[in-house]
Amino acid sequence: MTMATTSQKPSFNDLFYASLQKMPEGEQILACLQCGTCSGVCPFGYLMDFPPSKMIASLRAGFFDRVLNTDLVWMCVSCYACTRACPAKIPLTLGLMTRTKEELLLAGNVPTELQDALENSQRYGNPMGESPRRRAAWARGVEPPVKIMSQVRQPVDVLWFVGDYASFHPRVNLISQAFAKILNALGVDYGILGHEESSDGDSQRLAGERGLFEMLAEKNGQMFGRYTFHEIITTDPHAFNALKNEYPALGFDYPVRHYTQFLADHLPQLKPMLRQPIKARVTYHDPCYLGRANGIFDEPRRVLAAIPGLELVEMTHSQETSLCCGGGGGGMWLDGYTWEKAHVRLSEWRVREAVSAGADILAIACPYEAPRFEDAAKMVEKASRLIVRDIAELLVESMGE
Repeated sequence: MTMATTSQKPSFNDLFYASLQKMPEGEQILACLQCGTCSGVCPFGYLMDFPPSKMIASLRAGFFDRVLNTDLVWMCVSCYACTRACPAKIPLTLGLMTRTKEELLLAGNVPTELQDALENSQRYGNPMGESPRRRAAWARGVEPPVKIMSQVRQPVDVLWFVGDYASFHPRVNLISQAFAKILNALGVDYGILGHEESSDGDSQRLAGERGLFEMLAEKNGQMFGRYTFHEIITTDPHAFNALKNEYPALGFDYPVRHYTQFLADHLPQLKPMLRQPIKARVTYHDPCYLGRANGIFDEPRRVLAAIPGLELVEMTHSQETSLCCGGGGGGMWLDGYTWEKAHVRLSEWRVREAVSAGADILAIACPYEAPRFEDAAKMVEKASRLIVRDIAELLVESMGE
Protein backbone atom coordinates (compact mmCIF):
# COMPACT_ATOMS: atom_id res chain seq x y z
CA MET A 1 0.00 0.00 0.00
CA THR A 2 1.27 3.49 -0.84
CA MET A 3 1.02 5.82 2.14
CA ALA A 4 0.38 9.56 1.74
CA THR A 5 3.44 11.76 1.21
CA THR A 6 4.46 14.32 3.85
CA SER A 7 2.87 17.08 1.77
CA GLN A 8 -0.50 15.38 1.81
CA LYS A 9 -2.94 14.99 4.67
CA PRO A 10 -3.18 11.26 5.50
CA SER A 11 -6.47 9.74 4.40
CA PHE A 12 -8.74 7.84 6.76
CA ASN A 13 -7.69 4.70 4.92
CA ASP A 14 -4.01 5.43 5.65
CA LEU A 15 -4.67 6.19 9.33
CA PHE A 16 -6.79 3.08 9.82
CA TYR A 17 -4.16 0.91 8.16
CA ALA A 18 -1.44 2.43 10.35
CA SER A 19 -3.50 1.90 13.51
CA LEU A 20 -3.82 -1.81 12.73
CA GLN A 21 -0.07 -2.15 12.24
CA LYS A 22 0.56 -0.65 15.71
CA MET A 23 -1.48 -3.37 17.42
CA PRO A 24 0.29 -6.44 18.86
CA GLU A 25 1.30 -8.51 15.82
CA GLY A 26 -0.69 -6.04 13.71
CA GLU A 27 2.18 -5.70 11.26
CA GLN A 28 1.23 -9.20 10.11
CA ILE A 29 -1.58 -7.64 8.11
CA LEU A 30 1.11 -6.89 5.53
CA ALA A 31 1.59 -10.64 5.16
CA CYS A 32 -2.01 -11.36 4.10
CA LEU A 33 -1.94 -13.95 1.32
CA GLN A 34 -5.50 -13.26 0.14
CA CYS A 35 -6.07 -17.01 0.42
CA GLY A 36 -9.62 -16.46 1.68
CA THR A 37 -9.30 -18.99 4.50
CA CYS A 38 -10.58 -16.47 7.04
CA SER A 39 -13.65 -15.73 4.96
CA GLY A 40 -14.23 -19.43 4.40
CA VAL A 41 -14.31 -20.36 8.09
CA CYS A 42 -16.33 -17.30 9.13
CA PRO A 43 -19.83 -18.53 10.08
CA PHE A 44 -21.43 -15.63 8.22
CA GLY A 45 -18.67 -15.02 5.67
CA TYR A 46 -21.04 -16.11 2.92
CA LEU A 47 -23.41 -13.29 3.88
CA MET A 48 -21.06 -10.37 4.48
CA ASP A 49 -20.43 -7.84 1.74
CA PHE A 50 -16.89 -7.63 3.11
CA PRO A 51 -15.71 -10.78 4.90
CA PRO A 52 -12.21 -10.47 6.46
CA SER A 53 -10.09 -11.16 3.36
CA LYS A 54 -12.11 -8.74 1.25
CA MET A 55 -11.85 -6.11 4.00
CA ILE A 56 -8.05 -6.36 3.83
CA ALA A 57 -8.13 -6.17 0.04
CA SER A 58 -10.27 -3.03 0.23
CA LEU A 59 -7.92 -1.53 2.80
CA ARG A 60 -4.90 -2.17 0.60
CA ALA A 61 -6.67 -0.67 -2.40
CA GLY A 62 -7.60 2.47 -0.47
CA PHE A 63 -11.35 1.88 -0.50
CA PHE A 64 -12.04 1.00 3.12
CA ASP A 65 -14.80 3.59 3.29
CA ARG A 66 -16.90 1.11 1.31
CA VAL A 67 -16.65 -1.33 4.21
CA LEU A 68 -17.99 1.30 6.59
CA ASN A 69 -20.95 2.00 4.35
CA THR A 70 -22.38 -1.46 5.02
CA ASP A 71 -23.70 -2.79 8.35
CA LEU A 72 -23.00 -6.47 7.72
CA VAL A 73 -19.75 -6.30 9.70
CA TRP A 74 -22.06 -6.67 12.72
CA MET A 75 -22.63 -10.29 11.65
CA CYS A 76 -19.16 -10.97 13.10
CA VAL A 77 -19.54 -12.70 16.47
CA SER A 78 -15.80 -12.51 17.33
CA CYS A 79 -15.59 -16.30 17.46
CA TYR A 80 -11.83 -16.36 16.69
CA ALA A 81 -12.31 -18.86 13.84
CA CYS A 82 -10.71 -16.49 11.32
CA THR A 83 -7.78 -15.72 13.61
CA ARG A 84 -7.02 -19.36 14.32
CA ALA A 85 -7.29 -20.38 10.68
CA CYS A 86 -5.13 -17.57 9.26
CA PRO A 87 -1.85 -19.00 7.89
CA ALA A 88 -0.20 -15.56 8.19
CA LYS A 89 -1.19 -15.29 11.89
CA ILE A 90 -2.95 -11.96 11.44
CA PRO A 91 -4.86 -10.86 14.60
CA LEU A 92 -8.10 -10.59 12.67
CA THR A 93 -10.53 -10.76 15.58
CA LEU A 94 -8.83 -8.31 17.94
CA GLY A 95 -7.40 -6.16 15.18
CA LEU A 96 -9.31 -5.87 11.95
CA MET A 97 -12.83 -6.81 13.06
CA THR A 98 -12.88 -5.00 16.41
CA ARG A 99 -11.27 -1.84 15.00
CA THR A 100 -13.83 -1.78 12.20
CA LYS A 101 -16.65 -2.04 14.72
CA GLU A 102 -15.14 0.90 16.60
CA GLU A 103 -15.37 3.00 13.45
CA LEU A 104 -18.95 1.89 12.82
CA LEU A 105 -19.88 2.94 16.35
CA LEU A 106 -18.25 6.34 15.86
CA ALA A 107 -20.20 6.76 12.63
CA GLY A 108 -23.46 5.84 14.35
CA ASN A 109 -23.86 2.79 12.11
CA VAL A 110 -24.96 0.43 14.90
CA PRO A 111 -28.06 -1.75 15.37
CA THR A 112 -30.51 -0.48 17.99
CA GLU A 113 -30.34 -3.71 20.01
CA LEU A 114 -26.60 -3.36 20.46
CA GLN A 115 -26.82 0.34 21.21
CA ASP A 116 -29.33 -0.39 24.00
CA ALA A 117 -27.03 -3.02 25.52
CA LEU A 118 -24.07 -0.66 25.46
CA GLU A 119 -26.08 2.14 27.05
CA ASN A 120 -27.33 -0.24 29.74
CA SER A 121 -23.76 -1.33 30.43
CA GLN A 122 -22.70 2.26 30.96
CA ARG A 123 -25.70 3.19 33.12
CA TYR A 124 -26.30 0.02 35.13
CA GLY A 125 -23.05 -1.92 34.83
CA ASN A 126 -24.72 -4.74 32.91
CA PRO A 127 -26.14 -5.04 29.36
CA MET A 128 -29.60 -6.14 30.50
CA GLY A 129 -30.39 -2.91 32.33
CA GLU A 130 -30.92 -4.69 35.65
CA SER A 131 -30.44 -2.95 38.98
CA PRO A 132 -27.00 -3.69 40.48
CA ARG A 133 -28.78 -4.31 43.79
CA ARG A 134 -30.17 -7.54 42.31
CA ARG A 135 -26.79 -9.04 41.42
CA ALA A 136 -26.72 -11.41 44.38
CA ALA A 137 -30.46 -12.24 44.39
CA TRP A 138 -29.76 -15.62 42.78
CA ALA A 139 -27.90 -16.70 45.94
CA ARG A 140 -30.88 -16.43 48.29
CA GLY A 141 -31.65 -19.80 49.78
CA VAL A 142 -28.24 -21.32 49.08
CA GLU A 143 -26.91 -23.05 52.21
CA PRO A 144 -24.42 -22.39 53.63
CA PRO A 145 -25.04 -18.78 52.59
CA VAL A 146 -22.88 -17.29 49.85
CA LYS A 147 -20.52 -14.72 51.33
CA ILE A 148 -20.88 -11.20 49.95
CA MET A 149 -17.56 -9.45 50.42
CA SER A 150 -18.96 -6.06 51.47
CA GLN A 151 -20.95 -7.76 54.22
CA VAL A 152 -18.43 -10.23 55.66
CA ARG A 153 -15.37 -7.97 55.37
CA GLN A 154 -12.92 -10.85 55.73
CA PRO A 155 -10.30 -12.53 53.53
CA VAL A 156 -11.34 -15.50 51.37
CA ASP A 157 -9.36 -18.04 49.38
CA VAL A 158 -11.44 -17.58 46.22
CA LEU A 159 -13.24 -14.56 44.81
CA TRP A 160 -15.96 -15.80 42.44
CA PHE A 161 -16.58 -13.32 39.63
CA VAL A 162 -20.14 -14.34 38.79
CA GLY A 163 -20.84 -12.24 35.67
CA ASP A 164 -23.93 -10.68 34.14
CA TYR A 165 -26.01 -13.56 32.80
CA ALA A 166 -25.10 -15.83 35.70
CA SER A 167 -26.38 -13.10 38.03
CA PHE A 168 -29.52 -11.95 36.26
CA HIS A 169 -30.84 -14.49 33.73
CA PRO A 170 -33.39 -16.86 35.38
CA ARG A 171 -32.15 -19.94 33.50
CA VAL A 172 -28.51 -19.20 34.24
CA ASN A 173 -29.30 -18.50 37.91
CA LEU A 174 -29.83 -22.26 38.25
CA ILE A 175 -26.26 -22.84 37.06
CA SER A 176 -24.91 -20.33 39.58
CA GLN A 177 -26.80 -22.11 42.36
CA ALA A 178 -25.41 -25.45 41.20
CA PHE A 179 -21.83 -24.17 41.25
CA ALA A 180 -22.34 -22.67 44.71
CA LYS A 181 -23.45 -26.13 45.93
CA ILE A 182 -20.29 -27.65 44.52
CA LEU A 183 -18.06 -25.07 46.19
CA ASN A 184 -19.86 -25.62 49.48
CA ALA A 185 -19.52 -29.39 49.15
CA LEU A 186 -15.79 -29.01 48.54
CA GLY A 187 -15.45 -26.73 51.54
CA VAL A 188 -14.05 -23.86 49.49
CA ASP A 189 -13.76 -20.54 51.29
CA TYR A 190 -15.18 -18.16 48.69
CA GLY A 191 -17.06 -14.92 48.31
CA ILE A 192 -18.69 -12.76 45.64
CA LEU A 193 -18.80 -9.01 45.03
CA GLY A 194 -22.58 -8.88 44.68
CA HIS A 195 -23.79 -5.35 43.94
CA GLU A 196 -20.17 -4.15 43.72
CA GLU A 197 -19.52 -6.28 40.63
CA SER A 198 -19.83 -4.74 37.16
CA SER A 199 -19.87 -6.37 33.75
CA ASP A 200 -16.45 -7.71 32.77
CA GLY A 201 -16.85 -5.68 29.57
CA ASP A 202 -15.23 -8.19 27.21
CA SER A 203 -18.13 -8.55 24.80
CA GLN A 204 -18.60 -4.78 24.79
CA ARG A 205 -14.90 -4.39 23.90
CA LEU A 206 -15.19 -6.86 21.05
CA ALA A 207 -18.27 -4.99 19.83
CA GLY A 208 -16.05 -1.93 19.40
CA GLU A 209 -16.57 -0.12 22.74
CA ARG A 210 -13.04 -0.02 24.09
CA GLY A 211 -13.72 3.05 26.23
CA LEU A 212 -16.71 1.42 27.90
CA PHE A 213 -14.64 -1.71 28.52
CA GLU A 214 -11.94 0.29 30.26
CA MET A 215 -14.53 2.07 32.42
CA LEU A 216 -16.06 -1.25 33.53
CA ALA A 217 -12.63 -2.80 34.10
CA GLU A 218 -11.62 0.18 36.24
CA LYS A 219 -14.72 -0.27 38.42
CA ASN A 220 -14.05 -3.99 38.89
CA GLY A 221 -10.36 -3.38 39.51
CA GLN A 222 -11.17 -0.93 42.29
CA MET A 223 -13.47 -3.49 43.90
CA PHE A 224 -10.81 -6.21 43.69
CA GLY A 225 -8.40 -3.89 45.49
CA ARG A 226 -10.75 -3.56 48.46
CA TYR A 227 -10.58 -7.21 49.45
CA THR A 228 -8.10 -9.96 50.20
CA PHE A 229 -8.21 -13.23 48.22
CA HIS A 230 -5.80 -15.67 46.61
CA GLU A 231 -7.38 -16.11 43.18
CA ILE A 232 -10.40 -15.32 41.05
CA ILE A 233 -12.59 -17.99 39.50
CA THR A 234 -15.41 -17.36 37.07
CA THR A 235 -18.09 -19.42 35.37
CA ASP A 236 -18.00 -17.06 32.37
CA PRO A 237 -15.39 -17.63 29.61
CA HIS A 238 -15.79 -14.02 28.47
CA ALA A 239 -14.99 -12.75 31.95
CA PHE A 240 -12.12 -15.24 32.13
CA ASN A 241 -10.70 -13.91 28.87
CA ALA A 242 -10.95 -10.31 30.04
CA LEU A 243 -9.47 -10.93 33.48
CA LYS A 244 -6.65 -13.09 32.11
CA ASN A 245 -5.68 -11.23 28.94
CA GLU A 246 -6.98 -7.65 29.10
CA TYR A 247 -7.19 -6.46 32.71
CA PRO A 248 -3.44 -6.85 33.44
CA ALA A 249 -2.61 -4.17 30.85
CA LEU A 250 -4.86 -1.81 32.85
CA GLY A 251 -3.06 -2.59 36.10
CA PHE A 252 -5.38 -5.29 37.48
CA ASP A 253 -3.39 -8.52 37.44
CA TYR A 254 -4.73 -11.41 39.53
CA PRO A 255 -4.53 -15.20 39.23
CA VAL A 256 -7.70 -16.30 37.45
CA ARG A 257 -9.17 -19.65 36.43
CA HIS A 258 -12.30 -20.77 34.66
CA TYR A 259 -14.41 -22.95 36.91
CA THR A 260 -13.71 -26.08 34.83
CA GLN A 261 -9.98 -25.61 35.44
CA PHE A 262 -10.66 -25.20 39.15
CA LEU A 263 -12.82 -28.33 39.29
CA ALA A 264 -10.37 -30.38 37.24
CA ASP A 265 -7.73 -29.64 39.88
CA HIS A 266 -10.20 -30.72 42.61
CA LEU A 267 -11.22 -34.01 41.00
CA PRO A 268 -9.58 -36.13 43.76
CA GLN A 269 -11.96 -34.53 46.29
CA LEU A 270 -14.90 -34.32 43.88
CA LYS A 271 -14.96 -37.85 42.47
CA PRO A 272 -16.02 -39.62 45.70
CA MET A 273 -19.06 -37.30 45.84
CA LEU A 274 -20.27 -38.38 42.37
CA ARG A 275 -22.35 -41.34 43.48
CA GLN A 276 -25.32 -41.13 41.12
CA PRO A 277 -24.63 -42.42 37.58
CA ILE A 278 -25.87 -40.36 34.64
CA LYS A 279 -26.49 -42.93 31.95
CA ALA A 280 -26.54 -40.73 28.88
CA ARG A 281 -24.59 -39.86 25.75
CA VAL A 282 -23.18 -36.40 26.38
CA THR A 283 -21.50 -34.08 23.90
CA TYR A 284 -19.59 -31.02 25.02
CA HIS A 285 -19.71 -27.64 23.27
CA ASP A 286 -16.39 -25.78 23.41
CA PRO A 287 -17.12 -22.10 24.13
CA CYS A 288 -15.14 -19.84 21.79
CA TYR A 289 -13.53 -17.84 24.60
CA LEU A 290 -12.57 -20.87 26.62
CA GLY A 291 -11.40 -23.03 23.72
CA ARG A 292 -10.17 -21.22 20.61
CA ALA A 293 -9.25 -17.99 22.41
CA ASN A 294 -7.52 -19.56 25.44
CA GLY A 295 -6.74 -23.17 24.55
CA ILE A 296 -8.75 -24.81 27.34
CA PHE A 297 -10.11 -28.04 25.88
CA ASP A 298 -9.09 -30.88 28.20
CA GLU A 299 -10.25 -29.73 31.63
CA PRO A 300 -14.01 -29.62 30.87
CA ARG A 301 -13.82 -33.08 29.31
CA ARG A 302 -11.88 -34.46 32.28
CA VAL A 303 -14.57 -33.19 34.65
CA LEU A 304 -17.35 -34.71 32.53
CA ALA A 305 -15.48 -38.02 32.25
CA ALA A 306 -15.44 -38.25 36.06
CA ILE A 307 -19.23 -38.60 36.16
CA PRO A 308 -20.16 -42.30 36.43
CA GLY A 309 -22.25 -43.78 33.64
CA LEU A 310 -21.69 -40.85 31.29
CA GLU A 311 -20.59 -41.57 27.71
CA LEU A 312 -18.77 -38.64 26.13
CA VAL A 313 -19.14 -38.23 22.36
CA GLU A 314 -17.78 -35.52 20.08
CA MET A 315 -19.60 -33.42 17.52
CA THR A 316 -18.27 -33.01 13.98
CA HIS A 317 -16.83 -29.62 14.89
CA SER A 318 -15.08 -29.70 18.25
CA GLN A 319 -12.18 -28.09 20.08
CA GLU A 320 -10.35 -25.71 17.65
CA THR A 321 -13.08 -26.10 15.02
CA SER A 322 -16.04 -25.80 17.38
CA LEU A 323 -19.01 -23.86 16.02
CA CYS A 324 -19.95 -20.65 17.81
CA CYS A 325 -23.23 -20.33 19.74
CA GLY A 326 -23.59 -16.86 18.21
CA GLY A 327 -23.47 -14.88 21.46
CA GLY A 328 -19.94 -13.46 21.40
CA GLY A 329 -18.70 -10.08 20.21
CA GLY A 330 -22.07 -8.46 20.89
CA GLY A 331 -24.02 -11.25 19.18
CA MET A 332 -25.88 -11.85 22.44
CA TRP A 333 -27.58 -8.50 21.86
CA LEU A 334 -28.07 -8.82 18.10
CA ASP A 335 -30.46 -11.74 17.72
CA GLY A 336 -33.15 -9.68 16.02
CA TYR A 337 -30.63 -8.09 13.66
CA THR A 338 -29.03 -11.46 12.85
CA TRP A 339 -32.37 -13.08 12.11
CA GLU A 340 -33.35 -10.19 9.86
CA LYS A 341 -30.13 -10.56 7.83
CA ALA A 342 -29.57 -14.32 7.82
CA HIS A 343 -32.86 -16.01 8.78
CA VAL A 344 -30.77 -18.57 10.65
CA ARG A 345 -29.14 -18.79 14.05
CA LEU A 346 -25.70 -20.26 14.75
CA SER A 347 -27.12 -21.93 17.85
CA GLU A 348 -29.42 -24.00 15.61
CA TRP A 349 -26.44 -25.25 13.57
CA ARG A 350 -24.78 -26.38 16.78
CA VAL A 351 -27.87 -28.15 18.08
CA ARG A 352 -28.14 -30.03 14.77
CA GLU A 353 -24.59 -31.28 15.29
CA ALA A 354 -25.43 -32.46 18.80
CA VAL A 355 -28.42 -34.38 17.44
CA SER A 356 -26.29 -35.88 14.65
CA ALA A 357 -23.77 -37.06 17.25
CA GLY A 358 -26.55 -39.03 18.93
CA ALA A 359 -26.30 -37.02 22.12
CA ASP A 360 -28.92 -37.06 24.83
CA ILE A 361 -27.35 -34.09 26.61
CA LEU A 362 -25.53 -31.04 25.26
CA ALA A 363 -23.04 -30.04 27.97
CA ILE A 364 -21.99 -26.40 28.22
CA ALA A 365 -19.62 -24.22 30.23
CA CYS A 366 -20.67 -20.65 29.40
CA PRO A 367 -23.64 -18.62 30.69
CA TYR A 368 -24.55 -17.44 27.19
CA GLU A 369 -25.31 -20.94 26.03
CA ALA A 370 -28.13 -22.45 28.11
CA PRO A 371 -30.84 -20.04 26.92
CA ARG A 372 -29.45 -19.95 23.37
CA PHE A 373 -29.29 -23.71 22.89
CA GLU A 374 -32.56 -24.42 24.67
CA ASP A 375 -34.34 -21.96 22.37
CA ALA A 376 -32.60 -23.48 19.35
CA ALA A 377 -33.63 -27.01 20.33
CA LYS A 378 -37.27 -25.95 20.05
CA MET A 379 -36.70 -25.05 16.40
CA VAL A 380 -34.51 -27.94 15.23
CA GLU A 381 -36.02 -31.16 13.93
CA LYS A 382 -35.40 -34.18 16.19
CA ALA A 383 -33.97 -31.95 18.94
CA SER A 384 -37.04 -31.90 21.19
CA ARG A 385 -35.48 -34.51 23.50
CA LEU A 386 -32.05 -32.90 23.64
CA ILE A 387 -31.27 -31.69 27.17
CA VAL A 388 -28.98 -28.70 27.67
CA ARG A 389 -27.03 -28.77 30.93
CA ASP A 390 -24.08 -26.88 32.29
CA ILE A 391 -21.26 -29.04 33.60
CA ALA A 392 -21.98 -27.72 37.10
CA GLU A 393 -25.58 -28.91 36.84
CA LEU A 394 -24.50 -32.38 35.76
CA LEU A 395 -22.09 -32.62 38.68
CA VAL A 396 -24.78 -31.62 41.18
CA GLU A 397 -27.14 -34.21 39.67
CA SER A 398 -24.48 -36.88 40.09
CA MET A 399 -23.91 -35.72 43.66
CA GLY A 400 -27.54 -36.51 44.37
CA GLU A 401 -28.44 -32.87 45.00
